[in-house]
Amino acid sequence: MNKIVLITGATSGIGLACARKFAANGDKLILTGRNEHRLQEIKQELDAEVLTLVFDVRDREKAAECISALPDEWQKIDVLVNNAGLALGLEPEYEGNYEDWETMIDTNIKGLLTMTRLIVPGMVQRGCGHVINVGSVAGDAAYAGGNVYCATKAAVKVLSDGLRIDVAGTPIRVTNLKPGLVETNFSNTRFHGDTDRAATVYQGIQPLTGDDIADVAVFAANAPAHVQIAEVLILATHQASGSVIVRKK
Repeated sequence: MNKIVLITGATSGIGLACARKFAANGDKLILTGRNEHRLQEIKQELDAEVLTLVFDVRDREKAAECISALPDEWQKIDVLVNNAGLALGLEPEYEGNYEDWETMIDTNIKGLLTMTRLIVPGMVQRGCGHVINVGSVAGDAAYAGGNVYCATKAAVKVLSDGLRIDVAGTPIRVTNLKPGLVETNFSNTRFHGDTDRAATVYQGIQPLTGDDIADVAVFAANAPAHVQIAEVLILATHQASGSVIVRKK
């Protein structure tokens, strides 16, 4: 049966890949993001029923307003993909930028919590639903310069585990996806638009793509109802952990 899938941060990277893969699966999509023009482009591209919502997950009031205003036929959300997230900076913790810290914490943790709080009560009431959180291998262990970003993704793991415990008496499923090196605009964002520096992140290794992660998300969402794919670590073949990457010279 086709599902209604809400994806945050759907205008690029893993979020956009998830939109395309769930659309190909025949699902209806609610796509959220900050760029209205880009959302409309994606809506036109996809061969699916698509509703777009323009808001920043850091804006709790706007997010609540948009969700509460959903038309009746879009309110029964089956899958929530908490994808919106980012990394900013690679400085030592004692030299970090306060604004970068706040943006990461407000997006990666508080934004995820906001969407979970807005969507999951309806799932519990209906006795049907699946939350897919996009975490990271960075949540398993810190790496040099990762400090606050790693901490936010460790929080995603713990929040996923905690939610899974909270809904264990219901049919709701919770999945934490933990990608390793994925070539998206992630590094460009981390380095504040320094494209040359961002390109060095992927040199000497074939990284994952957004499609690779989206494939796992769709697989998890379509597993039999009695199967809960709780956590998946997805790495490039020559990446062993968040900090161990073997590059060809």
